[in-house]
Amino acid sequence: MARKPNPELIDEENPEWTDADFARARPAAEVLPGLIGAEAAARLLKPKRGRPPKAVRKRAINIRLSPEVLEYFRATGPGWQTRVDEVLKSHVVRGAKRAPGRRRSARRSARA
Repeated sequence: MARKPNPELIDEENPEWTDADFARARPAAEVLPGLIGAEAAARLLKPKRGRPPKAVRKRAINIRLSPEVLEYFRATGPGWQTRVDEVLKSHVVRGAKRAPGRRRSARRSARA
């Protein structure tokens, strides 16, 4: 037995598409330039989803931190991971100013 259509969902001004309607349909990229102009169509069709990509993206990694360090930074509130990143970056900059290349530890140089 066929289901009865819900009268609230019937829209005389916007009937359900037939196979012929789908066959005649064209993508908006083909139709809009002729209707509203190429420039306006390009603005409308330009993707706008999400945040714009950054030039330099951070990478997600796993890192083990001592409980004291983790507790200290988490206690500073939201954004603690960004603050850890800032501290590490400042250390890298200071280290780059001190000496080029890697420094050997005293234990390693004693073995060599």
